Amino acid sequence: MLNKIKEIFSGSNILRFRSLININMIRNIFLFTGGIIIFIFGVILYGIILNLREPTLAQAMREKGFTSFENPNIIIDRKSYSLNLYEDSVLVKSYRANFGKNVASAKSKKNDSATPVGQYSICDMIGSHKYHKFLKINYPNLQDAAEALRRNIISQEEFNELQFEYYYEGCPSLETALGGNIGIHGIGEYNDIFKNLPFVYNWTDGSIAVSNESIDEIFSVVKKGTRVVIK
Repeated sequence: MLNKIKEIFSGSNILRFRSLININMIRNIFLFTGGIIIFIFGVILYGIILNLREPTLAQAMREKGFTSFENPNIIIDRKSYSLNLYEDSVLVKSYRANFGKNVASAKSKKNDSATPVGQYSICDMIGSHKYHKFLKINYPNLQDAAEALRRNIISQEEFNELQFEYYYEGCPSLETALGGNIGIHGIGEYNDIFKNLPFVYNWTDGSIAVSNESIDEIFSVVKKGTRVVIK
């Protein structure tokens, strides 16, 4: 009996056991890694197929009977993760949109990573940007500023300055506790990856992100003063 136990725990048997464990471990790691790669590839491929089926803005305009935009409007729906482009009151095309990392509430202060809710307008158009192109909106508007004043987030003096900028300068530039520099932009250098994800991934600091191709289309038909409603 003692000899049998010694044989089981002999050096050669232990080495064979360790070798078997290592082989199984390596095989499992290889299979697991391969499965993840195949899954990611499949997800991206599915996203590519979805994007290929999406009509261009020019095609969507022809289908609606428009040759140009005279009165563009944008309505953004955080619940459906969509940016809807209208000619006056007619929906022409919908785009998939991503928002701030904080989706539980509307933007109310600096660095809260939330997207604002309300009625705004495009106050600046930047054709070359970190995120491809940028359509800045006039956040905070008067409603945002008034609510912040009521809650003592900003002072009366800051409110007066924001009010002046809103009426006479268009784009708020004052740095307050409300934050700013919010707008609609593309994805930038990682466009080919993120635009093909078939699921929603909210990654911005509060702005609205669409694909580079989408912001190109939107940029080509909107103008300063275009109404932007976020709900």
